Amino acid sequence: MKLLFAPTSAFVRKVMVCAELTGQTADIELLDSAAHPVKRDARIAAHNPLAKVPTLLLDDGQALYDSQVICEYLAHRAGDATLFPTAGLARWQALTRHALGDGMLDAALLARYELTARPPDKQWPTWREALLEKIWAGLASIERMADELKVEEPSIGEIALGCALGYLDFRYPELDWRTRSPRAARWNEAFQALPAMQATRPYDT
Repeated sequence: MKLLFAPTSAFVRKVMVCAELTGQTADIELLDSAAHPVKRDARIAAHNPLAKVPTLLLDDGQALYDSQVICEYLAHRAGDATLFPTAGLARWQALTRHALGDGMLDAALLARYELTARPPDKQWPTWREALLEKIWAGLASIERMADELKVEEPSIGEIALGCALGYLDFRYPELDWRTRSPRAARWNEAFQALPAMQATRPYDT
């Protein structure tokens, strides 16, 4: 398999954490790409009309996207029922937490793009503040559920939340979110120490 990849992307990180946890990292070749909200990368667009990462290319040439689909594919390929519980409350909790983590990441990306991709004369501070409010609301939700979150044998829900918190540390160190969310911070410290999280930490090239 081949993965169109960006080392700064938390959505890519989520995929690679699933690959680490299911023992499939060696089966994936990372392909360089440069996803951007305005400048389409032809290397990605050739396989994904949205021109977004991650995009996974299977051996038969089929492309899978986005991260939610790829993560579930990797779990299915490995016969893993831990990442995506198959039934009952555990499944709906995992999927809801997955949606929360991805929603926080979407808000964080858009807030970052407001400053890095939009010309200064077209930036809208109120829009960016509203996006950051979504992040704060997400953090408050994680704080309330922190004692229920797993570290060992995590579901896709914990992985998405961990990747979201890791992205905040990577791109928004000024938020100092730990002061407001100490229980979430304690869980996150233990979760980020997992080998799969350590092996997939984001970095600028």
